[in-house]
Amino acid sequence: MAVATKNIPAPDLVPIRRALLSVSDKTGLVDFARALFHAGVELVSTGGTAKAIAEAGITVRDVSDLTGFPEIMDGRVKTLHPSVHGALLGIRDDAEHRAAMEAHGIEPIDLVVVNLYPFEEVRRSGASYAATVENIDIGGPAMVRASAKNHAYVAVVTDPEDYAAVLNALDLNAGSLSLDFRKKLAAKAFARTAAYDAAISGWFAEALEIEHPAWRAFGGQLETVMRYGENPHQQAGFYVTGEKRPGVATARQLQGKQLSYNNINDTDAAFELVGEFDPARTAAVAIIKHANPCGVAEGATLRDAYLKALACDPVSAFGGIVALNRILDAEAAEEIVKTFTEVIVAPDATEEAAAIVAAKKNLRLLVTGGLPDPRAAGAMVKSVAGGLLVQGRDGAVVDDLDLKVVTKRAPSDAELADLKFAFRVAKHVKSNAIVYARRLATVGIGAGQMSRVDSSRIAARKAEDAADAAGLSEPLTRGSVVASDAFFPFADGLLAAVEAGATAVIQPGGSVNDKDVIAAADEHGIAMVLTGTRHFRH
Repeated sequence: MAVATKNIPAPDLVPIRRALLSVSDKTGLVDFARALFHAGVELVSTGGTAKAIAEAGITVRDVSDLTGFPEIMDGRVKTLHPSVHGALLGIRDDAEHRAAMEAHGIEPIDLVVVNLYPFEEVRRSGASYAATVENIDIGGPAMVRASAKNHAYVAVVTDPEDYAAVLNALDLNAGSLSLDFRKKLAAKAFARTAAYDAAISGWFAEALEIEHPAWRAFGGQLETVMRYGENPHQQAGFYVTGEKRPGVATARQLQGKQLSYNNINDTDAAFELVGEFDPARTAAVAIIKHANPCGVAEGATLRDAYLKALACDPVSAFGGIVALNRILDAEAAEEIVKTFTEVIVAPDATEEAAAIVAAKKNLRLLVTGGLPDPRAAGAMVKSVAGGLLVQGRDGAVVDDLDLKVVTKRAPSDAELADLKFAFRVAKHVKSNAIVYARRLATVGIGAGQMSRVDSSRIAARKAEDAADAAGLSEPLTRGSVVASDAFFPFADGLLAAVEAGATAVIQPGGSVNDKDVIAAADEHGIAMVLTGTRHFRH
């Protein structure tokens, strides 16, 4: 039931006479508390926060003195008391509220400084179920929400980064905080508790293996405000969720200008693709443009892999993203910087390689500390008008699939290796996806077309263009293999691949016309392998 409002106007300036401080993250706490104390603010605090302030020689009043009740149950109950919440929620210009506060000896609190138990960090650490539950803060969010709701009279600070702004505002307003400033603090406070609760509910869904919770929340923390989004007229910001998965959100940027919206999107696509290749088995490089690969290859070294990947489509590689599955070395760095590149992302980089990249001051170099696990579970979220589409990450890996030869001719060992390589890449190409591969390198990629036949033809044309650029007598699709992310609905897509020179095909199968497609493959002496698994990527 809605509560009727009393339409009492909020004061513009509220003098800050008493502050309650209860923080888990004590960064900047002592300096902030000292500044408040010197500004004439009475400090009230709890547990470890009170101890830290007192040990710094600053006068602080324990919250139990305010409530007349000790902390109990290992600190689980300390601020959940009418003397605290009445002090936060009381409407000071309401006669009934003021009378209740006076009758019960409730002293108003003007400033609340709270940051929450580190639930997100504990969750990421892989702590036990019991330890994770114990780090769910109850009193902190209750105080934050109470203060934020009553921002007409109370200012709430949830981020140590805001301490300086609070002190500056107090100085400008002779010890008071303005209504506009309190509103902004309240908005940030509610956003913080929302993200906190999203992390908790998300963890419960994972721990209890609830695939589709009745209510789903997602939260993140602003990492960067960007100049613009996909286009200059769109605003954009980058939010991080705290997920430990190695990638662009967790990477350390060694050099280069700020990443753009498109840089981050493309770098994520590039690193997720290269994560499909086990660095203990092979060196691998992926070159991405507009979230699609324009060249991917394995090699004995990163340099070899890069040159093979570049040869697939050297025109599209200009201004692209280069992802590597091993530590960037000097040999590879020297080759990469010869072509204009926006971002290089790798698990790490040698000092010599970093120095080579540093000569290109705008080129971003990101190191992630590891590779993403292609098999790991995770949620993928996409917004639609009025809702969210949520699905699990595509964790299917070709090495784990039961491949079935359905043609009269089976692929050779070399063809099978190329087929697996091509299907690994096709998983990361926008549908409809066609990938030609030869000697563990892409030689033609068709992406995002409405017709699978068109994707086949575009990939073949790309190969012809690359052959012309390299001065080759024929495109490398001659003698290649081809991968399709989904089944061929008709034989025409397969025949386009045959025309391009493919000798073997890998595809999911499952079409009502599979028999016709297989018959066409047999007619042309093509080997065909079915995976039983589709890799649509829209």
